[in-house]
Amino acid sequence: MPLTLVARFLAGFLFLVGAAVPCPAIDGVRVGAAAVDLKAADSMTIAGGIQPGTARGQEGELRAVAIVLRKGEVSLAIVALDILMISREHLDPVVAEIAAATGIPGSHVLINCTHTHHAPSTMRVHGYGADLGFTARVQKGILEAVVAAQRALSADECAFHFHLGQEATVGQNSRQLLSDGMIYWIGPRDQFVRPTGPFDPELPVLAFRKVRADGAPGAWQAAMFNHSTHTIGTIEPGVRSPSFYGLAAQRLEAEFGGVFSFVEGASGSTHNLNLSGAEMTDRIQRAVAASLEEAEPRPVSRLASIKRPFTFRVRKFDESAEDEAVRSYCRKWVPNSADQVIPVFRDMRRNLAPEQGRERETWIQAMVIGDVAIVGVPAEFFTKLGLDIKNRSPFRDTYVAELANDWIGYLPDRDAHKLGGYQVWTGYHSYAEPGTGERIVDDAVALLEELASGDSGANR
Repeated sequence: MPLTLVARFLAGFLFLVGAAVPCPAIDGVRVGAAAVDLKAADSMTIAGGIQPGTARGQEGELRAVAIVLRKGEVSLAIVALDILMISREHLDPVVAEIAAATGIPGSHVLINCTHTHHAPSTMRVHGYGADLGFTARVQKGILEAVVAAQRALSADECAFHFHLGQEATVGQNSRQLLSDGMIYWIGPRDQFVRPTGPFDPELPVLAFRKVRADGAPGAWQAAMFNHSTHTIGTIEPGVRSPSFYGLAAQRLEAEFGGVFSFVEGASGSTHNLNLSGAEMTDRIQRAVAASLEEAEPRPVSRLASIKRPFTFRVRKFDESAEDEAVRSYCRKWVPNSADQVIPVFRDMRRNLAPEQGRERETWIQAMVIGDVAIVGVPAEFFTKLGLDIKNRSPFRDTYVAELANDWIGYLPDRDAHKLGGYQVWTGYHSYAEPGTGERIVDDAVALLEELASGDSGANR
């Protein structure tokens, strides 16, 4: 038998009997991961609604989950928080503490909120403010999680596994055109004409796995998954919860081991409209598990990150037109709540009126893990804008982490501004001038192109 045929026969035989075939040296990263429980109490105000919310009891944990990656002298830290959102006022000091405690530069730290609507408030939004006690716990939890993740860094490099999965049933574009020409927010759902924007079903899974001495796959160390739907819905009614994404992550840890983290995608215009929290949790868990099983090793030639300031302006607005937009929708579609909702928006506009036209500063960020890119944007980013970043990126696999490093409200695209609706009504939840979203897309793509050119961004 020719030598090549013998080799093929032996390789096939070894595969069939399950013998470990040594793998070539991996081009991976050192990995550390940790999760810190953000303890909460029934007395705390729950964020996510127009009025302050309440909850009794809790399902799952509200967590700060940190994954630290190290390649040579370069480290990245990616943190996911089970909260609605949080501003740079509270994050920038923590990033400085992380840099002092770990040596990881602030430009290499990305802090993303999972946007659960079932956690205590860490923001001034609508008709209530932050629970300062819980906000302090979140700040402490971020630092503790990153420090613990760095301490847990694997002695050897782990293999990086990636798969681009899909979950197309949990969310949909929720800015539906109604029969009267308005844009759906809340209320009856029997007058939908059509969606006014896209839905992004992509579900990438980035996972890190030990490699045994004989070359065989070892235990999972950490995994991140990304999807783009508003994080609303619990299994039990009226409780605090990380919601369906966070619950799925905690179930996946029990199923596969390691630490699982959810990174919220561009979901400012995307919600679930018809599934229960239990069903969403099951579907996300199954979709991530299926993608993990399909994930294949990829080389990690480098880690890199750039974080830069971005300036924008508070929009100028016509008070009478804004008031009419809120009043007309609420009186028609949610008449029983109108008298409670309308004054909240009037108060927000009254406080924002002196700020019109003023310049503010936030962050945008781009990082790469091998040939996979992650873009951090500081807002509830409309899906159309997130897709624009993906489509224009020089990296084939590019994913958006919204509510990263800051929160500046909703960022709709220009067409959405023209259509109107809750997400563009002026308030603490939406105050940047039209065009800010497109400008962030342009700057994010520029960062990605800079990274693609080979610039490591090591000190940005």
